Amino acid sequence: MSSGPIASARHPDRREALRLGLGLAGGAALGLAARPALAQEKPFPQIAIEAVLAEGQPFHAARVAEVASAIARKAYVPPPTSLPDAFSNLSFEDYSAIRLRETARVWAGEGRSFSIEPLHRGFIYTNAVTIYVVEDGTIRRVAYDPSRFAFGAQQPPADVGNLDFSGFKVFFGSGREPKREVAVFQGATFFRAIASGQNYGITARTLALQPADSRGEEFPLFRAFWIERPAPGSDSLAMHALLDAPSAAGAVRFTLRPGDMTITDVEVALFPRTNLDHVGIGAMNATYVFGPNDGAADDVRVAAYEVKGLQILNGQGEWIWRPLSNPETLQISAFIDENPRGFGLLQRDRDFSAFQDDLRRFELRPSLWLEPFGEWGKGSVQLIEVPTDSDRNDNVIAYWRPAQPYKAGEEANISYRLFWCWTPPERPPLAIVANTRAGRGASGNRRRFAIDFVGERLADPAAIVEIKPSLSATPGQILDLRLWSYPERRTLRVTFELDPGNETASELRLLLEAAGKAASETWLYRWTP
Repeated sequence: MSSGPIASARHPDRREALRLGLGLAGGAALGLAARPALAQEKPFPQIAIEAVLAEGQPFHAARVAEVASAIARKAYVPPPTSLPDAFSNLSFEDYSAIRLRETARVWAGEGRSFSIEPLHRGFIYTNAVTIYVVEDGTIRRVAYDPSRFAFGAQQPPADVGNLDFSGFKVFFGSGREPKREVAVFQGATFFRAIASGQNYGITARTLALQPADSRGEEFPLFRAFWIERPAPGSDSLAMHALLDAPSAAGAVRFTLRPGDMTITDVEVALFPRTNLDHVGIGAMNATYVFGPNDGAADDVRVAAYEVKGLQILNGQGEWIWRPLSNPETLQISAFIDENPRGFGLLQRDRDFSAFQDDLRRFELRPSLWLEPFGEWGKGSVQLIEVPTDSDRNDNVIAYWRPAQPYKAGEEANISYRLFWCWTPPERPPLAIVANTRAGRGASGNRRRFAIDFVGERLADPAAIVEIKPSLSATPGQILDLRLWSYPERRTLRVTFELDPGNETASELRLLLEAAGKAASETWLYRWTP
């Protein structure tokens, strides 16, 4: 897979010089030959970074990929995770009380639109992440200093040393307006962002390796960031990251543009250590606990979910909507495609009454829509649904899985754009699914469904007469199929019953058609007992 521009290791002379200089030929170019003990004390990733991307050195974006390529040729070394006792067993509440003082944010008081808040290590965030900023072309390390933090009830030990950080938050505000938090990069290779007026919800993952795989999932992590200081008044922020995992290393460039719709461009140069046959590109995690299609719940709320469904615009131009569910057992779905045009986990309910949740406010969570740069070839959008009884668990993950493995020793380039939004920028020019309801059928193990389609065309009674449902169940039998028209609400409801017989799963497909053409997005659903 290769698409989009990225600063990658495409300079044979520089790559070879770096490869030799980073110890693959003894480390003499770094002056380590005279100090072999020092070379042994430091892990190779740190040596690699300090060679060309450390304090006081000029920054070149291509060098991040060159370092990633170099460390991918070495065995994986986990980052430091040890912490002083005061920080090693913190509760969530105690950890949340540790905050950087606002005046200590990077670029605070400089009159720039952006500022950065480094995040302390502790709780579940034990991996050390080094943060650098790039100012006037030169790299400056953000030093850990406990005096810059308020610790709440915690008392930091004396002579704590350099703990580095667990990640950082991004704040944005133009002119005299107060800066608001717009993104956070913390934990493995996870990051989140929000549009104006939203609360945090869905989480993006820069790279997923073997999710829900019988071999076990591998979690890549960020080792270091280089954040470019933006010009005064700039509305975009460029960030470079080095990621690492036992089976791969990589370089990432993020370009963040906050606003009514916050956009993040992601460009990855990946260097596999081993053959990667289950890679998740553009992975996104979210919470789905219960909704109208899951039956009654013993809960004072009407529903509980950050996102309502998976939408796909496939390579053939078909719009697909797959409502989410909280299954009894792990469910994995694959939507085979070639050169997808977009996919995402969307929150379509924007009214408080849809949830009646005063605390979680799910109606204010972002939708996340992904658009690939270039052609991604053959593969599938994968959806994993994990049973949960907690609205604090991310139990849904969606991602693109390439059909062809990434081979060890070869470079793979992937790039795409993420929209953290109220409504995606590209929407079906058709009726969309507003609600999916499911419940007990007339007899036996039959299940009754009611699917509400909404669209401007459905406000015209004459146009509705032309619409016919195309519905199938594999396996199973469809019974009592009916249409109910509500022009005043621009709604057409389709009701039917599914008789699965003795089957334990059935794939349902519903499409509204008029004159042989699609009049709605395609509704897909997997029924399980």
